[in-house]
Amino acid sequence: MKLHELRDNEGATKKRMRVGRGPGSGKGKTGGRGIKGQKSRSGVAINGYEGGQMPLYQRLPKRGFNKPNQKKFAVVNLGLIQKFVDAGKLDAKSAITEDVLVASGLVRRKLDGIRVLAKGEVSAKLNLEVTGASKSAVEAVEKAGGSLKVTTASAAE
Repeated sequence: MKLHELRDNEGATKKRMRVGRGPGSGKGKTGGRGIKGQKSRSGVAINGYEGGQMPLYQRLPKRGFNKPNQKKFAVVNLGLIQKFVDAGKLDAKSAITEDVLVASGLVRRKLDGIRVLAKGEVSAKLNLEVTGASKSAVEAVEKAGGSLKVTTASAAE
């Protein structure tokens, strides 16, 4: 096979419809836009407009609420902490605070605090001090022989 013999598969490509190129094309004169009216003109985008009828997005009830002052926590899984301890980036013997987690590169920034979740296995005796933790994370750390201290009571569930 030579380069000039390369072809796409039969039916893989389709030629573009050239609009407004004479009556023989089937899309001549008005170019498939019909006659007159707003939608036949150029530069028209009427998304969500229903011809004067109340649009669907306005007919449906509004639901939900976003708390304007809600706290955003940086989330860390126990499995990741264990991985960093195994790699020697975290010292399991000393207390692991939020600043230590940021310094090790496990968390980029603290935001409103760091919250520990129980995804993954933990085998090292960890001494963690964080803003928040799930109940299962606390249990998992204590089961491994460590301690997980939540610094602010409001963040823990």
